[in-house]
Amino acid sequence: MKLETPLRYPGGKGELTDFVKMVYERNQLLDGHYAEPYAGGAEIALNLLTQGYASNIHLNDLNPGVFAFWHSVIHEPEALCKAIRDVNVNRNEWFKQEAILNCPSKHSLLEIGFAIFFLNRINRTTLLWQGQADKVGSDTFRKLDPRFNKDDLIRRIEWIAMFRSGIHLTNLDTTEWIKTKLPLLPENTLVYFDPPYYGSATDDKSGSSSVDHKQLAMLIGEYLRDRHWIVSYNQSSEINALYSDYPSLEYSIKYGKQGNHRSAETMYLSNKLIIPAVHDPVNLKAA
Repeated sequence: MKLETPLRYPGGKGELTDFVKMVYERNQLLDGHYAEPYAGGAEIALNLLTQGYASNIHLNDLNPGVFAFWHSVIHEPEALCKAIRDVNVNRNEWFKQEAILNCPSKHSLLEIGFAIFFLNRINRTTLLWQGQADKVGSDTFRKLDPRFNKDDLIRRIEWIAMFRSGIHLTNLDTTEWIKTKLPLLPENTLVYFDPPYYGSATDDKSGSSSVDHKQLAMLIGEYLRDRHWIVSYNQSSEINALYSDYPSLEYSIKYGKQGNHRSAETMYLSNKLIIPAVHDPVNLKAA
């Protein structure tokens, strides 16, 4: 059974789950580890863990709200589920949760994690970064059942919590993660880098204002030379130049507030990987 992440996540890579499972099978990585330095919604990671492809997953996200949410799922799932069950989905609650994100130092990780989760499910623009909430539209609280179905969301969190002993969480800058955490991971680890889109105005995933894409490519070349890894980006000639020494695949992925648009992307793969013979890693067909 495929597990959907509890977070609404624009540009999330859940559609690539089956392809990554094929990568595990082709490269004898089954029961190995899996890591995402830009975890976000972590849908691929969660499915690899809950379906038995990976024995351990390593989720890193610099954004404090995203970190707080996953920390709550792993360490306080009962309290998080109670908060979901008890919350009133209305305008007053929206302002209450916004205030928590605007003053995170005064609140616990559970409170911050629930606040970003609540606003993520309610807001039209999904995730909120750096403690900033977008404005409530007049239609924000209409027909919210599909976005805040309490029973379904609790079910997802409880299912993830059953596997929490295999989930390892960090809140680091990607450079620091590569230099300090990567060396501790076993050889049979696949690392999936899904950095913010090249050329985007804000870094929606890491919590910082920009990502040095050239530095990231250099770090991957230096520290992951003998590792299994994948990097995905929006299609860009500048990014193609940075990863010109590696094989690549093109595809399109759902993007937008309701996932009603598709974004053209490219994934670059380690020279160490045996790449499954497919035309499109989203729509799996033999090459």
